[in-house]
Amino acid sequence: MKALVWQGVNRVGVETVPDPTILQPTDAIVRITSTAICGSDLHLLDGYIPTMVHGDILGHEFMGEVVEVGHEVRRVKVGDRVIVPFPIACGHCWFCQHDLTSLCDNSNANAKLAEKMFGHAPSGIYGYSHLTGGYAGGQAQFARTLYADENLFTVPEGLTDDQVLFLTDILPTGYMGALNCDIQPGDTVAVYGCGPVGLFTIMSAFLLGAGHVIAIDRFPYRLARAAALGADPLNYEQEEVLEALKLRTGGRGPDSVVDAVGMESHGLGVGGLADAVKQTTRIAESDRPHSLRSAIISVRKGGTVSVPGVYGGFADKIPLGAFMNKGLTMRTGQTHVHRFVPRLLEHIVKGEIDPTAVISHRLSLDEAPHGYHIFKHKEDHCVKCVLDPWADSRPTGLAPGAQ
Repeated sequence: MKALVWQGVNRVGVETVPDPTILQPTDAIVRITSTAICGSDLHLLDGYIPTMVHGDILGHEFMGEVVEVGHEVRRVKVGDRVIVPFPIACGHCWFCQHDLTSLCDNSNANAKLAEKMFGHAPSGIYGYSHLTGGYAGGQAQFARTLYADENLFTVPEGLTDDQVLFLTDILPTGYMGALNCDIQPGDTVAVYGCGPVGLFTIMSAFLLGAGHVIAIDRFPYRLARAAALGADPLNYEQEEVLEALKLRTGGRGPDSVVDAVGMESHGLGVGGLADAVKQTTRIAESDRPHSLRSAIISVRKGGTVSVPGVYGGFADKIPLGAFMNKGLTMRTGQTHVHRFVPRLLEHIVKGEIDPTAVISHRLSLDEAPHGYHIFKHKEDHCVKCVLDPWADSRPTGLAPGAQ
């Protein structure tokens, strides 16, 4: 089959690799009909997530049709159209039983390795380094999926791939990012980052009752998408964020601030340059936490900082004094996708959330390296690339209706 593989720092390519096979009786093989490039895939591309190996198949946002099942699979059957949550859940451990599926105790085949890094191991994740199991990802034509009965969600009749693909990750991630803010009716929520997760956080914040959502970014085309969703845009290259947020909230600050950027956030001036150097050279930090620092400083006293953005290692100069003295709450974590799929499906069916709003580009799998390039460098107004693993190669183009 064709698959997109990691070939080294800043190098990915489409190669012909062996087809996946059933390895455990609870496995299923999925023929992938749609997959996508995620912002956290860029951390792998840039070499900031350790334990990647040349030839690792990338991708953790994918869906398709079941073509083979292991002999212990009961609920899922051949021919089912399914989405595949990025965290792998066994369904039976303490964490899975408490709907904390991204913390599953049994699905990470390299738990000992992750424990050395984090103290405890998160769940296995498709296509996301050997720290999370080393499992082949879904930017490919087929994928082996584990614990099929616990992890594959059947797509209701009448819904397109575009409507449900992002239930695999970024829609639940944005929703959990907003939910972690404990939004009260009329609250003001500021969101750092107007990429796909940030846009879904904005949608979700309004859905959960926020009265005012402030979208923070530096790219006008991304801020325009946020504004189209009803958010109040703030370009941090044109306004000083702390003062701008105070001005827009009567001096108090937002009730919650969401860091939807994570470990490669962009800082300005000498501080931003210092972060970039420290991250590149691994001196003092492996993560650039500019947006997290700013979130802590700018949220109101007694407020909440929600962090759906991915962090992978260590960060320097986090303002813990501000965090403690302002009496803040922080909530974060890899998304417990399984918990949110049923309720988000209802919102999609009712037309309360339109996942297709974030799609800017549709590419063939052969064009995936180009997709990574334009996504990373914010070229061609790229917001979200959806890949068709079975399409013939064709000239790169915008998605229908994309601006």
